[in-house]
Amino acid sequence: MAGLASDGANPDVSLLYDINGLAKAAPPWFDRVMEFVGEYGIMLGMVLVVLWCWWSVRRRGTLADSVSAVAGLVWAPLAAGVALLVNIPIRGFVERPRPFNDHEGLEVLVAGKTDFSFVSDHATMAMALGVGLFVAHRKFGLAAIGLALTEGFARVYMGVHYPTDVIGGFALGTAVALLLAPVALALLTPVVSAVARSGRAAAFVRSRKAAGPQQPETVDIPEPRLGGPANGTTQNDLAA
Repeated sequence: MAGLASDGANPDVSLLYDINGLAKAAPPWFDRVMEFVGEYGIMLGMVLVVLWCWWSVRRRGTLADSVSAVAGLVWAPLAAGVALLVNIPIRGFVERPRPFNDHEGLEVLVAGKTDFSFVSDHATMAMALGVGLFVAHRKFGLAAIGLALTEGFARVYMGVHYPTDVIGGFALGTAVALLLAPVALALLTPVVSAVARSGRAAAFVRSRKAAGPQQPETVDIPEPRLGGPANGTTQNDLAA
């Protein structure tokens, strides 16, 4: 399986050279930016999108909406973790070398990559987060998926992955996030609902401001009596 893309006429290799060739033509400072973005920046951006979504869903909609969305948000990073675990045996089975090991002339922006190439961990994790977030909130999910696509492009630009490594990562992350979502949400939603009914931890699910001010306790007011007490009458005494 190691020769998955060893032929220079392979479209996978051709696209690799086309995208990585942009790094050769770019100024050095831009390559440094892409190195940081592709290795760390986009994943940090994904975390910020998740936090922004969490902050938003706590303050808007009904309590049921908040519970459902927060359960989905909890599932998103769990889905990324599960997808990375699933990728371990896949990489060991395919044993595809990094592209710079088999092809000359690549502009490699990150040195020291000695593990296998298929499938891309970064692409897998980013897409699992994006699709998991889409399950919780479509608007923020689309933004996260856009970041995941940018992550995939960056990995090829950096010369550390073939395009099919990235596509495989996207497919794996999407499959894990979607196929396991029904089971995960069925387990997570009751837990999040219980947290929402708890004390201080309820703020994790629902903002106190969104919940509104505490309603005063209701007091039962007795109906007016027709007669007063034995020692006199009251203002409710109709006989007065």
